[in-house]
Amino acid sequence: MTVRINGNAGNRAAAASKRGRIGEGGSAVEKSLKRPILKGRKYRNKKVTIDGITFDSKRESERYQELKALASRNLIEDLRHQVPFELAPGVRFSDEKRAKPALRYVADFAYQLDGRLVVEDVKSAITAKAAAYRIKRHLMLAVHGIEVQEVR
Repeated sequence: MTVRINGNAGNRAAAASKRGRIGEGGSAVEKSLKRPILKGRKYRNKKVTIDGITFDSKRESERYQELKALASRNLIEDLRHQVPFELAPGVRFSDEKRAKPALRYVADFAYQLDGRLVVEDVKSAITAKAAAYRIKRHLMLAVHGIEVQEVR
């Protein structure tokens, strides 16, 4: 049985060996071959502050400025940021000491458009697929009758 090694992988191993990282001291091998630990935010978004409000991402702050412009032209009313909605009340399980808090969904923006409530959430393609978000979006429609608008 033959085993093929990617040419680049072989070069990396040879270079690591020359630098003394492979073959001497097991812990050095483990450290050099492991992927680096990513530090920072999970989806690599950057917090932005505008008008004294801190937004979770640059895209969310841009959407705020768009909505603010619409509100200044009286096209939308009652613009709010980080609006909480209760999806299920708190409960206390018989086998636990403490009660579990209510399940909530916090929308990025909510406003009135032509007399109806519009709820928006700024999502990237990756975050829109998150299971917790999909469940909460489903519950928003089932419990409150509000369809969350995804803004990308």
